[in-house]
Amino acid sequence: MLKIKHVPMQLFDVTAFPIMFVLLYTYLFGGALAGSPQEYLQALLPGILVMTVSWITMYTGQALNTDISKGVFDRFRSLPIWRPAVLVGMLLADAVRYTMASAVIIGLGIILGFRPDGGVVGVLLAVALLLVFAFSLSWVWTAVGLKMPTPEAVLQISMTILFPLTFASNVFVDPSTMPGWVQGFVNNNPITHLATAARGLMHGTPVGTEVVWVLLWSGALVAVFAPLTMRLYNSER
Repeated sequence: MLKIKHVPMQLFDVTAFPIMFVLLYTYLFGGALAGSPQEYLQALLPGILVMTVSWITMYTGQALNTDISKGVFDRFRSLPIWRPAVLVGMLLADAVRYTMASAVIIGLGIILGFRPDGGVVGVLLAVALLLVFAFSLSWVWTAVGLKMPTPEAVLQISMTILFPLTFASNVFVDPSTMPGWVQGFVNNNPITHLATAARGLMHGTPVGTEVVWVLLWSGALVAVFAPLTMRLYNSER
């Protein structure tokens, strides 16, 4: 977390990006898709929250790759500490950044007219579920960060994966308006499950099945990519 003190620009992606996403999509698409920006905002904001935090996770891999290229991790490996401590600590610190991004988005949404029927408890549960998924997804990018030769390559791989996952989902529109073959992908997309769960928790509607799916996806990501990340980390020279 001390990195933020010395490099305040690390907060740019959790402040400026969320504000731009909320304002652009609300006022560009609101009238066309829901009749008014404020009406569209009720469904859009939980989705934008999910999309923004999911995109921010990719900077975890980029930062890790940058530190490795500078030789920082060579020193860490020589210290008498628990081997995963550096990686887990980095991911937990990033969770603070995800929380800040969530606060910015929700705060701006309330200013613009977002009114969650689930109240404060529903909003907090939605953010908590999002943080669990974001922490799990970050393990994917740590593995990518350890494998790719440059930070730029990490971003390219991450964007290639995240772009179809976030846009081919129910973040912006109802999947029922899509062609059948697209719906098959969208309905089984983890981002769709997460966006639906976040909307339900924020607006107080039943989403038990979607929450279970998100937790299963999160568990699967950690089960696969945490051991893979540690294997790559231990094999680095």
